[in-house]
Amino acid sequence: MTDHHDVVIVGAGITGLATAWWLHKAGIDVVLLEHDSVVGGTMKTDHDGGWLIETGPNSALETTPLLKAISADVGIANELIYANDAADKRYILRDSVLHPLPMTPGLFLTSRLWSIPGKLRLMKEPFIGRSSGEETIAEFVTRRLGTEFLDYAINPFVAGVYAGNPEQLSVQAAFPKLYALEKKYGGLIKGQILGARERKKRAEKAKDRSRLFSFRRGMQTLPEAIGKALGSRVYTRTNVERIVPSTEKGEAPFGSFRVSARQNGKNLSVNANAVILAVPSYIASTIIEPLDIPLATSLKNIYYPPVAEVFLGVAQKDIQRPLDGFGFLIPSKENRRILGTIWSSTLFPNRAPSGHAALTSFVGGSRQPDLAALSDSELTDLVMEELQSIMGILGRPIYSRVRRWEKAIPQYRIGHLAIVEGREEVESRHRGVFVFGNYLG
Repeated sequence: MTDHHDVVIVGAGITGLATAWWLHKAGIDVVLLEHDSVVGGTMKTDHDGGWLIETGPNSALETTPLLKAISADVGIANELIYANDAADKRYILRDSVLHPLPMTPGLFLTSRLWSIPGKLRLMKEPFIGRSSGEETIAEFVTRRLGTEFLDYAINPFVAGVYAGNPEQLSVQAAFPKLYALEKKYGGLIKGQILGARERKKRAEKAKDRSRLFSFRRGMQTLPEAIGKALGSRVYTRTNVERIVPSTEKGEAPFGSFRVSARQNGKNLSVNANAVILAVPSYIASTIIEPLDIPLATSLKNIYYPPVAEVFLGVAQKDIQRPLDGFGFLIPSKENRRILGTIWSSTLFPNRAPSGHAALTSFVGGSRQPDLAALSDSELTDLVMEELQSIMGILGRPIYSRVRRWEKAIPQYRIGHLAIVEGREEVESRHRGVFVFGNYLG
């Protein structure tokens, strides 16, 4: 590595890798520094005797043509696979029964997921006024759609996306597009109709119409391929400790920064015109502290609840119901000990040996953080008991694997937008420093 580059990116998760690739493709001299021995961050896949276990994201949504573009660029377009059509069906647990989430107005009217009063309450939505201040997701949804819709649609959805509680998260920060429908159009139903036209012009797809995809050998295929394409521009086992302004003159409109790190136990220092932090907030806070203590403190205080992923392999003959969907989510009102389960082997091929099913369940989150600390055997037993009750599974699992995330998913709590604004202020003051990550948006 030379002692000066146009851009240094810290963190080789999918955010850092994709950013590095687009910069490299534009002819910019970029290097990527990663503390782990491999690239990909949380996007990792294990293979074990016919089982394919995603220990991070299980799939992704094709909401933009850029996903196909980068896959083609790095030579894995032929590895991309789309989910089984059955994945379009999602289930929500109510009164210990799995109900399909209705995806059309007709199915909504006949669904038993909500009561008749709950459905009638939605009819008031176009006549509800705009909010006057920041609200939690629970406050926003209750005001616009009613309590029952919060309990049996939004609450489980928030658990699935954030492993969080709608009573704690800011709707403006956690669901900015939902909030924007009210702000721009005055309502959700009206905004959904008009917003669809605008997305069509931008060649974007709504998430409920986007195709779910993965790769033949799992999601890790994508970061591995980008890392391989970047080649010697990626440095693993490199722990970045801090960035400080350099005395060197940077190229306009940026400044110059010195990045201090340790690589394989040795001190390393490199100058750059721009530095991009693409690491979790609790890591970014330490690195950016020499530049801005208030932002460092804010990043450090972002809460990440613990989550345990429990992967179970069971014999297909032992499952007493068809696996005809993506899986299911559980509202907190059901008082269960899991957040939900993905029917992994239904989504994509080669996730389980022939005659078997792969089920990926999640435990903990903001709802029940203590459960994530149970032992592997306790978690396996807990999940199996829930699946036996909900899905009618017989016997014991043939295969099990537990993966814990001590800090799983950042929570966008009330006041989170102030952190985003603080990041923007620091970036404007220190031209050439950029802070990226799923803890911001």
